[in-house]
Order: sequence, then structure tokens, then C-alpha cells
Amino acid sequence: MDFSATFAGKTVVVIGGTSGINRGIAEAFAALGTKLAVASRSQDKVDDTVAALQAAGAADAIGTAFDVRDPDAVAAGLKQFHEALGDFDVLVSGAAGNFPALTSEMSVSAFKTVIDIDLMGTVHVMKGAYPYLKRPGASIINISAPQSFLPYEGQAHVCAAKAGVDQITRTLSMEWGVEGIRVNSVVPGFIEGTEGARRLAPTKDAEEHLRADVPIGRWGTVGDVANACLFLCSDMASYISGTVLSVDGALYQRGSGKFGQMMGQMLRSASGKKG
Repeated sequence: MDFSATFAGKTVVVIGGTSGINRGIAEAFAALGTKLAVASRSQDKVDDTVAALQAAGAADAIGTAFDVRDPDAVAAGLKQFHEALGDFDVLVSGAAGNFPALTSEMSVSAFKTVIDIDLMGTVHVMKGAYPYLKRPGASIINISAPQSFLPYEGQAHVCAAKAGVDQITRTLSMEWGVEGIRVNSVVPGFIEGTEGARRLAPTKDAEEHLRADVPIGRWGTVGDVANACLFLCSDMASYISGTVLSVDGALYQRGSGKFGQMMGQMLRSASGKKG
């Protein structure tokens, strides 16, 4: 599928776009000749990513560092992007934080950290970007997670935050849909080469065990997720909004399964709890 004509010259903003899946999404858009802006907390990562995006084909690539937990910083950064590149055709909101912890062992502050990054960070990005979205025609992608609809032991904080993200997606698809703005969520599966994959499968045996759980028979690639985003932001998906799309090789049809149970057992063992 050739998206070059669709996206050439369009303005794309990727929040959290300096590493992993989000950077892969930014690079996919860059290869189509878009104007690109990326943001994360690290200016060094921003600078490195901007150089890579320019090399990939985005002549107009810029970036800045801010923390999505700070609404004023988010608003200032997005205003800077708009002044440089114009109205946003595509917005990808992908900043996230996670760590495994049993709720009984987790401090309120630790729980709140994930809520502040994943959920409130999404709120700050949506509200900060709202004045600069192209009307009609803008497309928003919120990068979600299976915890939004599957309960995982040791992930109550992430489950709560990502469920909120997907409800924001659904609600804004109605509130902003009347202005011609589409909003969808993308839920990646097990994606090779990412930090999350390394945490899930630190050994070759663990990797093979988890791969066997994926019905389609392989882990996903960053390109698989990027392709889903390209489709959802293209004219071919002009009637798709409010959707939560899993890019997972059918893995989540099996629920949290053995992996969710394994995480709970690991955490209980580490804390000396039975079960």
C-alpha cells in the first residue's frame, strides 16, 4: 500500500517519539515526506531522533524536550511545533510509564506516577494539541496497551491508566468528531527489539515460550504497529473513529493467560507472599 501521496507535506507530531515503537512510527511517517515534530523528556534523545528523521526523508523535522506530566510545558511545546510546522494533520500520543508491582506493595505515589504519565499525560497532550488540529481531517492515535481491557496481576496502576486512555479515545471521537477530527487507539502486541520485549523475555528460552503463545506464530515488529497507524491516519480509514485496534497477532484473544499469572507469582515470591 503506497501512502506517499496521502502524507507528503503533512504535519505529524509524535509525543514520546524518540524511542521504541513511537520512534518507529515517526520514522515511518518521515519516509513518506511529512513534516515531523517529536517530543520526549530527554533532549539528547530528541536531537538524535530529529537527525534520524531528517535522514529518513523528513526535511522539516524538529523536536523539543518536555514532561507530559507538566501541562504548561506540553502546551508550550505544542505551540512551538504549530508555529514552526502549521496545523497538525496527525498526532500520536505515546508517552508511557510502567513497572510491575502488587497493589498491596505499591506506594500511593508510585501508583500515581503511572496515572500521571499515562492518563494525565494523555489529557495534557489532547488539550494542548486541540487548538492546532486541522479541521476537518486531523487524525489522532493514542498508543494504548492490553492492560486497558485485560486484568494483569501486578499491573493495577497500568490497567487503571490505560483503561482511562481508551475511554478518552472513545469520548473524544464523539466530542471532536463533529469538527472532523478522528481519534483511535492502537494496542501493540509483543514487539521485537523494544524495551518491553526485553523485560518480558530476558532469555532466549523465555522469548521462545512467549512466541509460542502468539497464534500467528511470531512476535510483531515496530513496522507492524507503524503500518496500522499509517492506515488509521489515511483517507482509507476516514470512517474509522473511536476504535481500539490491537496489533497483536491475535494474542490478546487468549486474555492475560499464563503471562498474567506468571507475573503475579513472581511478585508474590519476591515479597514472600504465598500463592
